[in-house]
Amino acid sequence: QLQLVESGGGLVQAGGSLRLSCRASGRTLTPYIMAWFRQQPGKEYEFVAAIRKSGRTTYNSDAVKGRFTISRDDISNTLYLQMNNLRPEDTAVYYCAADLTEYNIDPGDFSSWGRGTQVTVSS
Repeated sequence: QLQLVESGGGLVQAGGSLRLSCRASGRTLTPYIMAWFRQQPGKEYEFVAAIRKSGRTTYNSDAVKGRFTISRDDISNTLYLQMNNLRPEDTAVYYCAADLTEYNIDPGDFSSWGRGTQVTVSS
C-alpha cells in the first residue's frame, strides 16, 4: 500500500494560517486522487478537499468557505492543504488519503491513509 505521512499541524490563534503536507511513498505509480479529511472527537470523518492527477479539485464549500486551497506536487509526491483565516471550528485531526482510481469521494473509497495531524485553533 501507499504510505502517507502528514505534517504541519499545530496550535494557532483564530485568523492564523497553517500549511499541511502529506508525503507519499511506497509505490511507483502516482495516485490518481488525493484528498484531505478531518475528524473531530466523537464525530464522523468530514471531507475537506480532493485533487486529481489532472489538477481538478473538489471542495467541501460549507467547511472550507473559500479559505483552504489543495494542491499536489507529483515530482515530490506531496499533497498540500493551505489553510487561511482559521477558526475554532476547524479544530480537528486532519488526514490525507489517496487511491489509484476514483469512485466516490467517501472515506471507504480510499485505500491509503495517513495517521493524521492535529490542528487546534484557539479563540
